[in-house]
Amino acid sequence: MKTRRRLPFTGTDVKDVRLTDAGKPDPLGVTLDKDGINVAVFSAHAETVTLCLFGKRGGRETRIPLQRSGDVFHGRIAGIPAGTRYGFRASGPYDPAAGHRFDAAKLLVDPYALALDRPYAWHGELALPPGRAVDTAPLVPKGIVLATPPVLKTTRPSIKPEARVIYEVNTRAFTKSNPQVPRALRGTLAGLAHPASLAHIVRLGVTTLELMPIAAWIDERHLPPLGLANAWGYNPVGFFALDPRLAPGGIADLRHLVATFHEAGIEVILDIVFNHTGESDEFGGTLSLRGLDNATYYRLDPSDPARYVNDTGTGNTLALDRPAPMRLALDALRYFATIGGVDGYRFDLAPVLGRCDDGFRPDAPLLSAIGRDPVLKDLLLIAEPWDIGHGGYRLGEFPESWSEWNDRYRDDVRRFWRGDDGAIGSLATRLAGSADLFEASGRPPSASINFVAAHDGFTLADLVAYADKHNEANGEGNRDGAAFNFSWNSGAEGPAGAAIAAARLTDIRALLATLFLSRGTPMLTAGDELGRSQGGNNNAYAQDNEHTWLDWKNADEGLIDTVAALIAFRRDHPVIAADRFLTGQPAAAGVPDVAWLDEAGEPLTTSTWDDPGRRVLGMALCAGRERILVWFNAGFEPVKVALPVARPGHVWRAIDIDPTRATHLDQARGASLAARSVTIFSEA
Repeated sequence: MKTRRRLPFTGTDVKDVRLTDAGKPDPLGVTLDKDGINVAVFSAHAETVTLCLFGKRGGRETRIPLQRSGDVFHGRIAGIPAGTRYGFRASGPYDPAAGHRFDAAKLLVDPYALALDRPYAWHGELALPPGRAVDTAPLVPKGIVLATPPVLKTTRPSIKPEARVIYEVNTRAFTKSNPQVPRALRGTLAGLAHPASLAHIVRLGVTTLELMPIAAWIDERHLPPLGLANAWGYNPVGFFALDPRLAPGGIADLRHLVATFHEAGIEVILDIVFNHTGESDEFGGTLSLRGLDNATYYRLDPSDPARYVNDTGTGNTLALDRPAPMRLALDALRYFATIGGVDGYRFDLAPVLGRCDDGFRPDAPLLSAIGRDPVLKDLLLIAEPWDIGHGGYRLGEFPESWSEWNDRYRDDVRRFWRGDDGAIGSLATRLAGSADLFEASGRPPSASINFVAAHDGFTLADLVAYADKHNEANGEGNRDGAAFNFSWNSGAEGPAGAAIAAARLTDIRALLATLFLSRGTPMLTAGDELGRSQGGNNNAYAQDNEHTWLDWKNADEGLIDTVAALIAFRRDHPVIAADRFLTGQPAAAGVPDVAWLDEAGEPLTTSTWDDPGRRVLGMALCAGRERILVWFNAGFEPVKVALPVARPGHVWRAIDIDPTRATHLDQARGASLAARSVTIFSEA
């Protein structure tokens, strides 16, 4: 295993440098060649932009004014080696009422920087206006001059949509407490690429690793005074540079991880945050885009341009329908797809990508450009289809080639297992692939990313242990986080005795079985297979500590085996995961592809569908010669059910997902379903 790598620095002051010539306005960013660097930075409203070069830490700053062509400032400087640190200063009007916030005292990070010399840290001085401002050069990271690596040559895994199983991973949380990962690698991409991490992921049988944000981020300004830190990374500043805490070796660390997982046949996709930046609202810091061209990059309140449109709930919203922000996003996506080798993206608060001045449009400039781009159009593209702005809930409305997180699936499955009245019809719709959401746009069930728990919200274990959220540790008086979770506590709030703990584990197994026996693309959040808890915190973004770090020493090995067995069963039985909606129409020899059954083994009628107290549902699947019968019993008592007659020469075989409870089966008389169970029968 390679040791932890760090990026190079020159270690000497940069002296006697000047603009060699005007250079080129394209590409944007700093481009290194054997003779020096070409610099290009966009600003439609700045009066001047200056390149600032730094040598060793504490060394002097060398400032070089750039020339202008249209909306790009550029220049060529000879003799600048790899490892040189740099930033920009932009001068222009400081007129928030007109949308401008230029301040030459603010050192600005290049949005195209390929690497940073250190992580971001919040300082109140970053938000001071001119007149009170201090020079922020000592307070912000510097970009590092680097050569762009070659395209990563690796064989992308060929994963069929119906075979895909996504594993959502927080790199730091996954590796920070894993005793099998060398201490120096814990909390990093290198630790995630370590054989011990890979072995666990391979053991599960997932096909697709989804990395929560790895681009450089800054803590929200209210966190440091509380002794807290952002644990998730959904507060980026810049779109190319990886956070040095996760990737001290920069893009090389991601390339190594991708190559490692590709060799194991596993895809890697990135969770990308293009909807906002960590510069926050009008009280936030000036770090990069705000100081380069606030009025272009951000969507401002038309009635008061000193304020930001806040469709994201984080203080600002990027205006991705405009050419410069759209180009920045597209360039970053192409960079990680080609240089990083990733296989796709999950887009946080994705309606922002489709927002224009008149609201969301599925044919908005950025969404259309991604769909036409030869590098991007065939990648796995997943939308989180909601933001908090007006008209921001857009589930089922993204372009035809996109998949979407399906929160309707999450809520309907939770409601059924919680015991809500009238939940059986919604459960069947979700099991069948959510045609109500995706069929009209011509998309198959695989477009639905099904999940019961994700990074945002209760863990799977907490879902069945807490009826209410408990976010006091976040320092916001438990006001943050979703108030409605469709959760239950199984008889006691939080930690409980052995009997309640056993009941909760039964419910967890039932929820997992439901997930992996549904049409659509299942997503599992890392740690839920270990039985992880966050103490009832359903918004643990500020808990970069043992609240979110996976507890490997106390992992539930039996639950891990259950998840692996469910994924294997799904993989080995195409009738479960076929990428077609279940319709009840004949699939083979006149037999319907699905029949929804009552306890007598008879198809549900209108009255039984409408029965609000119904807690039992049978799902009989047929495709070709394969027949699978799944029974869902959300009741608290065992239930006897009749099984369809097996074909000549065949018998029904029970497949128990809970090793503590065996199913009693009689071929003639049927079976007894345990309380709170999912029971699978396969015709053998």
